Amino acid sequence: MAGPVPSHARVVIVGGGIVGCSVAYHLTKLGWRDVLLLERRDLSCGTTWHAAGLVGQLRSSHNLTRLASYGAVLYERLEAETGQATGFRRCGSVSVARTSERLIELKRGASMAKCFGVDIELISPSEAGRLWPLMRTADLAGAVWIPRDGRTNPIDTTLALAKGARQGGAMIVENVGITGIHRDRGTVTGVATDRGDVACEIVVNCAGMWGREVGRMAGVNVPLHASEHFYIVTEPMVGVTRELPVLRDTDGFIYAREEVGGLLMGGFEPVAKPWGMDGIPADFAFSLLAEDWEHFRVFMEQAIVRIPALETAPVRRHVNGPESFTPDNRYMLGEAPELRNFFVAAGFNSVGIASAAGAGRALAEWIVAGEPSMDLWDVDIRRFMPFQSNARYLRERTREVVGLLYAMHWPFRQPETARGVRRSVLHDPLAVRGAVFGVVAGWERANWFATDGVEPRYAYTYGRQNWFPCAAAEHRAVRDAVGLFDQSSLAKLRLQGPDAAAVLQRLGANDVDVSPGRIVYTQMLNARGGIECDLTVTRLAEDAYLIVTIAAAATHDADWIRRGLDDARVTLTDMTSAWTVLGVMGPRSRALLSRLSSADLSDAAFPFGTSREIEVASAAARATRITYVGELGWELYVPTEFATGVYEALVEAGDGLGLRHAGYHAMDSLRMEKGYRSWGHDIGSDDTPLEAGLGFAVAFKKNAFVGRDALLRQRDKPLARRLLMVTLDDSEPLLLGDEPIYRDGTLVGRITSGAYGHTLGRAVGMGYVAHPDGVDAAFVRAGRWELEIAMERFAAAAHLEPPYDPKSARVRS
Repeated sequence: MAGPVPSHARVVIVGGGIVGCSVAYHLTKLGWRDVLLLERRDLSCGTTWHAAGLVGQLRSSHNLTRLASYGAVLYERLEAETGQATGFRRCGSVSVARTSERLIELKRGASMAKCFGVDIELISPSEAGRLWPLMRTADLAGAVWIPRDGRTNPIDTTLALAKGARQGGAMIVENVGITGIHRDRGTVTGVATDRGDVACEIVVNCAGMWGREVGRMAGVNVPLHASEHFYIVTEPMVGVTRELPVLRDTDGFIYAREEVGGLLMGGFEPVAKPWGMDGIPADFAFSLLAEDWEHFRVFMEQAIVRIPALETAPVRRHVNGPESFTPDNRYMLGEAPELRNFFVAAGFNSVGIASAAGAGRALAEWIVAGEPSMDLWDVDIRRFMPFQSNARYLRERTREVVGLLYAMHWPFRQPETARGVRRSVLHDPLAVRGAVFGVVAGWERANWFATDGVEPRYAYTYGRQNWFPCAAAEHRAVRDAVGLFDQSSLAKLRLQGPDAAAVLQRLGANDVDVSPGRIVYTQMLNARGGIECDLTVTRLAEDAYLIVTIAAAATHDADWIRRGLDDARVTLTDMTSAWTVLGVMGPRSRALLSRLSSADLSDAAFPFGTSREIEVASAAARATRITYVGELGWELYVPTEFATGVYEALVEAGDGLGLRHAGYHAMDSLRMEKGYRSWGHDIGSDDTPLEAGLGFAVAFKKNAFVGRDALLRQRDKPLARRLLMVTLDDSEPLLLGDEPIYRDGTLVGRITSGAYGHTLGRAVGMGYVAHPDGVDAAFVRAGRWELEIAMERFAAAAHLEPPYDPKSARVRS
């Protein structure tokens, strides 16, 4: 693969690991021929070559599981297609649990796998021992068996993908260093190399642990950091056969598989060793880092517990090779928001071999079609904020995220490192009142408030966690009196200019050409009618709008809007840091605000969906009558420097009204009872407003908006898929998301999000249900409904309407 570097290509892929070769391969499968892959040294020489080669199928979401499962299918047939062996075989995998809580986690995963079409079986410790004879099982609580999982040879699989790409017309050139990215007016135009410039239309950053550096050449945020990753390979051992499944003992931090008659054993330690802080050596190729047996001790000790024969097995190789990790342990895929036609596929968090095939196909489809073919939000690069590429932040977080791969995946688990980076001005006053913070998009947000006698920290479990009664009290205060939320993390964008209304009319499904001071709830759709953005739009003036969206979608939504501006005469400005947002919610919210403002807050003078400037205490604030909790209330947008004073005045004025501080756990349970959707969970780019029950927010009377034609086609037919509300009959179990939904004993869908409804006295969830003849009220009424939680089914009731205040009488009171 040596040769001259051409002066032009349609696509330049930077990096010849398994991911870069997969992107090249799949682009050629879609008919693109002018594809150039440039590798700084030799194919697979960075991280790919020393990977363990595990090919698991089950992931945290349906689409990611689809992509991972495709990897096994592709690797299985690749040798026949290309003539290059891959070493792939479906040996299956066994995951064991040492504790009852881990067993619940495995059971929940097994239930979820049914929704995703993954063949999985809950097995006993003795059955696990028969599948893995060298394993000690006396201390195990249970296990799961996935017979179609596999393993592959990383180098050979990479070479097979490369050969397939070349057979499809791609050019691969090794020993070419990238020195820069050429740009013009916000669009990539080529790459600079140590062997000359290459003009191109598209650049794909598949540079692995060099991905952040390549991103910086382009002005693109690629938050990843390398970490040392360890495993050993033993000499051949008695009882180790070629058919031995992959073993995962995540309570012991370890995995193991057969390797040339011996065992390959490695893992993910609780405190990792970040690497490469001072840069990666220029000659780093097929290179390893120094052995560190002391650091490896935790793996060896735990491995001997599980596989006693390892204690005396001769070690043939000790491998310490760097791999790249992201702040949230999910890889990055997609077009960068900072630079058009610059795509990224990097930061694979030790699942690059299993993920490469699906990620390569998904990104190739995105490049060719101009948009993704499925909802990829879980791995979309736009989920990250610019600050998250900060070197110190990445180094601190990497110490933790490596171990989180095998740590307990507790509900509501919060990271412990790189915290306190992004704070509301009310952070410290809230902490004094017992706030326990979670983190979203870097924002420290009050999730709950510890009451007397409750330690202000999370105590995790799959049952009711220590904050459950605290959040219940907050929930009831909002329903019965008044709650105070800090919602400053909401992303706030100002769109201004002569064409502002026209832009939003084209991008938004609802009619935003309203009078100044009115709020419109709308979605922005893709051409398939899928929901790309879920937001509120407030008209400030004839030529100005305030757009508000969730913190997690800030980068994504701003990018989506900018892409739709074309040559419109508008500016889009991020105003998030300018305003603190205080949510005053509950039936006594009007009484509370009336103690601090002379504004007429009556329903006649200030109806739902109104926003205007009022005086609150000694400050001016924008009061917006809207709710995400299903009660009368206002969001107060207060200039940041005035926020503390307004907050203190609200707290003082709340005396005698039952005012209570409330956090995001309470907000979640409140919104679930009212059926308010959450983008990224209940709605996304694969879901249309009609399927999601949001048809009321679609203005079909408008002549044109993005996605209108797709919705018109769907509107004329029965809805074969629809979002339902589901409540459990039993008041004890909890819903967390991804629980299977059964109708008359048949699997028909899964829960997208769930919470405990403290007003209802039982868990409540939302989930999509599918039926080819349509999902309507008669279909819902006629069914016998059940939900499966950790392999156990529970009777449930399904509804098209929210179980709490379906007519919104309380909201509009």
